[in-house]
Amino acid sequence: QVQLVESGGGLVQAGGSLRLSCAASAIIFRNSVINWYRQAPGKQRELVAAITIGGRTNYADSVKGRFTISRDNAKNTVYLQMNSLKPEDTAIYYCNAKEYRATITDYWGQGTQVTVSS
Repeated sequence: QVQLVESGGGLVQAGGSLRLSCAASAIIFRNSVINWYRQAPGKQRELVAAITIGGRTNYADSVKGRFTISRDNAKNTVYLQMNSLKPEDTAIYYCNAKEYRATITDYWGQGTQVTVSS
Protein backbone atom coordinates (compact mmCIF):
# COMPACT_ATOMS: atom_id res chain seq x y z
CA GLN A 1 0.00 0.00 0.00
CA VAL A 2 1.57 3.23 -1.21
CA GLN A 3 1.41 5.91 1.46
CA LEU A 4 3.51 8.70 -0.06
CA VAL A 5 3.75 9.57 -3.74
CA GLU A 6 6.45 11.92 -4.97
CA SER A 7 6.70 13.74 -8.25
CA GLY A 8 8.48 16.64 -9.89
CA GLY A 9 12.09 15.57 -10.23
CA GLY A 10 14.06 15.94 -13.42
CA LEU A 11 17.04 17.48 -15.16
CA VAL A 12 17.65 21.22 -14.94
CA GLN A 13 20.52 23.57 -15.60
CA ALA A 14 22.31 25.33 -12.79
CA GLY A 15 20.33 28.37 -11.69
CA GLY A 16 17.05 26.78 -12.66
CA SER A 17 14.08 25.71 -10.58
CA LEU A 18 12.08 22.59 -9.84
CA ARG A 19 9.12 21.89 -7.62
CA LEU A 20 8.76 18.53 -5.91
CA SER A 21 5.43 17.26 -4.63
CA CYS A 22 4.65 14.68 -1.98
CA ALA A 23 1.07 13.47 -1.73
CA ALA A 24 -0.02 11.50 1.33
CA SER A 25 -3.14 9.81 2.53
CA ALA A 26 -5.29 12.14 4.59
CA ILE A 27 -4.93 10.30 7.88
CA ILE A 28 -1.15 10.28 7.62
CA PHE A 29 -0.91 13.85 6.41
CA ARG A 30 -2.87 15.50 9.22
CA ASN A 31 -0.84 13.78 11.94
CA SER A 32 2.64 14.11 10.45
CA VAL A 33 5.67 16.27 10.28
CA ILE A 34 6.74 16.09 6.64
CA ASN A 35 10.42 16.06 5.76
CA TRP A 36 12.37 16.12 2.53
CA TYR A 37 15.65 14.23 2.56
CA ARG A 38 18.18 13.78 -0.21
CA GLN A 39 20.94 11.33 -0.92
CA ALA A 40 23.73 11.93 -3.39
CA PRO A 41 25.89 9.08 -4.71
CA GLY A 42 28.40 7.98 -2.09
CA LYS A 43 26.94 10.26 0.58
CA GLN A 44 24.67 9.81 3.54
CA ARG A 45 21.05 10.78 3.39
CA GLU A 46 20.59 14.31 4.71
CA LEU A 47 17.60 16.31 5.88
CA VAL A 48 16.87 19.18 3.51
CA ALA A 49 13.67 20.71 4.85
CA ALA A 50 10.86 20.00 7.28
CA ILE A 51 7.40 21.34 7.96
CA THR A 52 5.33 20.71 11.07
CA ILE A 53 1.62 20.07 11.30
CA GLY A 54 1.20 23.72 12.23
CA GLY A 55 3.30 24.94 9.31
CA ARG A 56 6.60 25.75 11.00
CA THR A 57 9.55 25.15 8.71
CA ASN A 58 13.20 24.28 9.06
CA TYR A 59 15.95 24.08 6.46
CA ALA A 60 19.45 22.77 6.07
CA ASP A 61 21.97 25.59 5.90
CA SER A 62 22.95 24.53 2.39
CA VAL A 63 19.47 25.31 1.00
CA LYS A 64 18.33 28.26 3.10
CA GLY A 65 17.15 31.11 0.94
CA ARG A 66 16.84 28.85 -2.13
CA PHE A 67 14.35 26.14 -1.14
CA THR A 68 10.86 26.61 0.27
CA ILE A 69 8.75 23.87 1.83
CA SER A 70 5.00 24.30 2.08
CA ARG A 71 1.95 22.17 2.75
CA ASP A 72 -1.52 22.27 1.24
CA ASN A 73 -3.81 20.71 3.81
CA ALA A 74 -6.74 20.60 1.40
CA LYS A 75 -4.75 18.45 -1.02
CA ASN A 76 -2.77 16.47 1.57
CA THR A 77 0.34 17.50 -0.30
CA VAL A 78 3.69 19.01 0.62
CA TYR A 79 5.79 20.91 -1.89
CA LEU A 80 9.47 21.65 -2.08
CA GLN A 81 10.15 24.63 -4.32
CA MET A 82 13.81 24.61 -5.31
CA ASN A 83 15.27 27.75 -6.87
CA SER A 84 18.80 28.74 -7.85
CA LEU A 85 19.71 25.09 -8.14
CA LYS A 86 23.36 24.08 -8.02
CA PRO A 87 25.11 20.95 -9.30
CA GLU A 88 25.68 19.94 -5.67
CA ASP A 89 21.89 19.71 -5.25
CA THR A 90 21.96 16.65 -7.50
CA ALA A 91 20.54 13.72 -5.53
CA ILE A 92 17.60 11.44 -5.07
CA TYR A 93 15.04 13.33 -3.01
CA TYR A 94 12.84 11.42 -0.60
CA CYS A 95 9.68 12.49 1.13
CA ASN A 96 9.27 11.30 4.72
CA ALA A 97 6.21 11.53 6.93
CA LYS A 98 6.78 11.15 10.64
CA GLU A 99 3.33 10.38 11.97
CA TYR A 100 2.60 11.19 15.62
CA ARG A 101 -0.31 9.19 17.03
CA ALA A 102 -0.21 6.54 19.75
CA THR A 103 3.18 5.64 18.36
CA ILE A 104 5.54 7.40 15.99
CA THR A 105 5.61 5.86 12.53
CA ASP A 106 7.85 6.73 9.59
CA TYR A 107 6.64 6.55 6.00
CA TRP A 108 8.87 7.01 2.98
CA GLY A 109 8.27 7.84 -0.64
CA GLN A 110 9.97 6.03 -3.48
CA GLY A 111 12.35 8.90 -4.21
CA THR A 112 12.65 11.21 -7.18
CA GLN A 113 15.84 12.04 -9.03
CA VAL A 114 16.97 15.65 -9.29
CA THR A 115 19.92 16.32 -11.58
CA VAL A 116 21.43 19.78 -11.93
CA SER A 117 23.86 20.26 -14.81
CA SER A 118 26.60 22.87 -14.74
